Amino acid sequence: MHKLYNVGKIVNTHGIRGELKILPSTDFPEDRFAKGSELLIIPEKGGAPLPVTVEQARFQKNVVIAKFKEYGNINDVEKYKGSMLKISEERLGELEQDEYYYHEIVGCAVVTEDGEELGEIKEILSPGANDVWVVKMPKGKELLLPYIDDVVLSVDVQNKKVTVRLMEGLL
Repeated sequence: MHKLYNVGKIVNTHGIRGELKILPSTDFPEDRFAKGSELLIIPEKGGAPLPVTVEQARFQKNVVIAKFKEYGNINDVEKYKGSMLKISEERLGELEQDEYYYHEIVGCAVVTEDGEELGEIKEILSPGANDVWVVKMPKGKELLLPYIDDVVLSVDVQNKKVTVRLMEGLL
């Protein structure tokens, strides 16, 4: 079974032509909801994933309004409210150097350049100019690491290890 990754949640229908309001949960909404993109609806009430193809999508505030080729009517899509939209691993696509998927970073051990273990990355925040990686430290404290070149020295996705340089004021 291929791994599936969330790209969004269907929160509502939009209009009567089968468009859906989707709350995106992806770093690359422009790619994921591009015309021709192949996604899977994972029905909220269970059942087999349904492959769909994006016919058109537009961004509106924090949601995506998308129409799938397979559905042309509100009655066809109403039942998918609350369902997740996912993408299969082989459709993730190649990233640029120094770009990572959230699922590759979360769970990585964090060590300083001197080899001191700091903890494990629990989540990624996107507050603005750069992402912030939240590291859960052994005593329950959290360390917020800005994802910038001065701080994050190397990322080893294979071994789930991130090496960082702690700047003054971070700890």
